[in-house]
Formats: sequence, C-alpha cells, structure tokens
Amino acid sequence: MSSRVNPIPGAYAPEVPEARTSYHHGALRESLLDACLHLIETEGIGAVSLRRVARDAGVSPRAPYNHFPDRASLLAALSGRGFEELARQLEAARATADAPVPALVALVRAYLGFARARPAYFSLMFRPELSESPKNPAGHNAGDAAFGIVGEVVQTCVGGELIAETDAAVLTIALWGFGHGLASLWADGQLAKQAAGLGRTADALVDQTLALLERLLGAGRRPGPGR
Repeated sequence: MSSRVNPIPGAYAPEVPEARTSYHHGALRESLLDACLHLIETEGIGAVSLRRVARDAGVSPRAPYNHFPDRASLLAALSGRGFEELARQLEAARATADAPVPALVALVRAYLGFARARPAYFSLMFRPELSESPKNPAGHNAGDAAFGIVGEVVQTCVGGELIAETDAAVLTIALWGFGHGLASLWADGQLAKQAAGLGRTADALVDQTLALLERLLGAGRRPGPGR
C-alpha cells in the first residue's frame, strides 16, 4: 500500500520561490556582479554577503561559489569591473580632445563624471582591503590600465615639450590626486556645500576649477627658441 498522502482539495500550499538554475556559466557571474552592485547602491557595502547576493540574483545559495570562494573575491571582481568601465570612459575622453593638454583636463573631467555617475563603484574601487588584496590581480591590472591612459597623455605632453620639463610619473600622480580629491569632495557633498557658500553650484565650481587647471598646465609650457 502506498504511503503517499494526497493533498486535501482547497488546502493552502505556500508558494516557495524557485531558484533559477538556467543561467549560462558566464551569465551567472555577471548576474551576481550586477546584483552585488545594486545592493551596494541601495544598502551599502555592509549589506553584501554571498547568500544575500544569491537571493537578489534569484539563484541558489551555493551558486556564487561557482565563481567566488568568498565575499572578498566577489567584491574584488566587482572592483575590477569598475576599473574597466573607468578605463573605457577615460579612453573616450582622450579621443574627444583635440590636443594633449586639453586631453589631460578631459581625463580629469571624465574621472569626476565617473565618480558622480557611479558612486557605488567609486566607493568600492579604492578600499584598502581590495586594492592591496592578492585576491584581486584582475582589479590591479584593470586599475593599472586606467591610470596608464593618464600616464600616456602626460608623457605626450612632456615629450612633446607642451609643458615644462618634469618627471612624468610625478605629474601623473599629481593629476590623479587632484582628480580623486575633487571627486571625493563631490561624492561626500562637501563640494556642493562649499559652492553654495560661494554663491555657485557644484557644477560651476568644477568647471572653474578645471579651467584653472588647464591654465596652470598651459602656463608651464616650455618656451620656444628665441623666447
């Protein structure tokens, strides 16, 4: 005799969400990264766990472990994706500039635009536990590629005698520090606060600051023969 019990007609049967199992291997990884980014955007990095990301992505709790052994690896991969996006935006900014010195200013503007449009990425990418982690070689490489674009334009300016002779590496770091500091002030709301005190908008203050940067870089141009 069968021990199976037939369901009682009309009885309540709770609906249990079914975890998605149809993701292609690569699509699963991207879906998890998307879910992680959205979670940071809406609740902050402290809300991130592999189990929570799996739930938000609609997959089983074990699914993330196919790609990420732990939370740090997930965040490191997302950080690398942020640097890849930043590199694309920097490359696009360089391509639109008509000369090397304006290209440097365009790169700083693109950096600011990235920080403002992608605050979750910006807050994640420079966290010490990720930037110094051996679990993040792809992120390190992506970061090097992004800042390599700035270094290439600086080298063009220095080698082409468009700015005064200087150590290209030092100028690259100086521009990065300038852009990152301004971006951090903007992201923290301090730039808007100071701009309001000056009777300006944050956007106007950024435009004026970048115009000053371009003048300073142009003022350092090497004098030509006979000048």
